[in-house]
Amino acid sequence: MANIEMDAIDRRILAILQENGRLSNQEIAERVNLSPSPCLRRIRRLEESGVIRGYVALLDPQQLGLDLLAYVNVRLEKRGGPSLSPSGDVTPLRAGATHADLFRAAVQTWPEVVACHAMTGEMDYLLRVQVEDMAHFSRFVQDRLLHHPSVIDVKSSFSLETFKETTALPIL
Repeated sequence: MANIEMDAIDRRILAILQENGRLSNQEIAERVNLSPSPCLRRIRRLEESGVIRGYVALLDPQQLGLDLLAYVNVRLEKRGGPSLSPSGDVTPLRAGATHADLFRAAVQTWPEVVACHAMTGEMDYLLRVQVEDMAHFSRFVQDRLLHHPSVIDVKSSFSLETFKETTALPIL
């Protein structure tokens, strides 16, 4: 999708929504010195163009008992051979399917994985994994991650403390 042109008012609207997505259109319009109708048109344009992907509630993992945050580097097999079908059965690679395709499909089914990034360097993927405790993490790694036949190496690091975490993007 092509980048859309945004002016200072659009950027201010985005900054306001990143800070508090529950504000009414009236409140946003007042903050950017527009009347409600043009403000709403701008917001709708930002939504339709995909700049605004959606609206969510941000949850506190500790309040939900998800006290352990791990970052897991994963390296995959590069050659053909057995792999997981989307149903989880071990099968030969389908024509055109790669180990990466099957791993990406499996990651989508693992609720513990809250983010997955394809990476450069030694490892292929970086997973952000949020779990209850070390026992939960151990079950996830042993029963799911290492059970996936495309995975050949895993390295984990654990967050000791979070002192900055934001969903807000820098709006330039």
